[in-house]
Amino acid sequence: MSVDPETLQRSVLAALSTIGPEGSDVVRTGQVHDLVVEPSGDVRFAVQLRADDSSTLVRDLRAAAEAIDGVGAVKVNVQLPRSPAAGGGTDGGGGLKPGSVPAPTPRPGILADTRHVIAVSSGKGGVGKSMVSSNLAVAFARRGLSVGLLDADIYGPNIPLMFGESRKPQVVGEKGAERIRPLEAHGVKLMSLGFLLEKEQPAIMRGPLIAGILKQFLEQVAWGSLDVMVVDMPPGTGDAQLSLVQTIDLDGAVMVTTPQDVSTGDVRRGVKMFERVNTRVLGIVENMAGFTCPSCGETHDLFGRGGGERLAAELGLDFLGRIPIDPSVREAGDEGHPTVASAPDSAAAHALDGVAGRVLASVQDEAGVP
Repeated sequence: MSVDPETLQRSVLAALSTIGPEGSDVVRTGQVHDLVVEPSGDVRFAVQLRADDSSTLVRDLRAAAEAIDGVGAVKVNVQLPRSPAAGGGTDGGGGLKPGSVPAPTPRPGILADTRHVIAVSSGKGGVGKSMVSSNLAVAFARRGLSVGLLDADIYGPNIPLMFGESRKPQVVGEKGAERIRPLEAHGVKLMSLGFLLEKEQPAIMRGPLIAGILKQFLEQVAWGSLDVMVVDMPPGTGDAQLSLVQTIDLDGAVMVTTPQDVSTGDVRRGVKMFERVNTRVLGIVENMAGFTCPSCGETHDLFGRGGGERLAAELGLDFLGRIPIDPSVREAGDEGHPTVASAPDSAAAHALDGVAGRVLASVQDEAGVP
């Protein structure tokens, strides 16, 4: 349905100007700027954050715009608080400087030498998302592809443990053009905030800093030429997901769930989030789908069965596969040897490899690759 962009723009501006600290008009001061309203009703604008802004400011601005009749998708470009200390992206030890990271600004040149970027996401934690990410990356590498794995789960970076890596990445390049060299294990190039923190050091930061760290991992890491980059997302529908889709073009997202309703309900929200930001959902993986007793051979559906497959059918998405509960998968992750490499003949490895094949076929078909 076509709308009058000028009329809708006035309505959006009026709504946005009501959000913010008392007595402050975020539109008049320029904190909200570059508002564009398309004939379709889609809206996009930029928000220049300040150090004392409420942590809900961006969410409140988005909700105000979405509440206006005639508005379609709303895309917000979040810009970090300006700081006189802002400068380079690395310190002498190869770590990141909180507060010095740039705002996420979509640019076509980011990951120009990467053919496909695939996000692995979930609605809630504890469903095996990082396990699926790790095994997909290794399965791609075992097919002879050049693969990178970016750990975007800033608060819970598990990729170092799952790949058995604890070294600090090196900073390479001339001064002013330094880049971080990713580590490599099982044929996969790796980058994670976990490599830059001490073992028990928590990542304490607000959403805008997460956006900046992700942008540094995408732009300032020497990934080289990749066939596939897998991005292990944090659970939920928050800052990291929105920042990623604002920064690069994803080929699609793989959603991981367990069979029970408490997990599939959260995945449904995650699917809707990706749809709202015009990101293709490649399909759904059902993890922890049944345990086969090694003594009697009987299968027990500890978390139910078929929830992921039913959700995929309901939403019109591909069902990518069912991963059984297998203690060896847990052992492989704890020991730093992903299952598709350490136990390739196991049922779980066969299932994970099948998921990798279907995901790869999906992105290649979409790109017109024979």
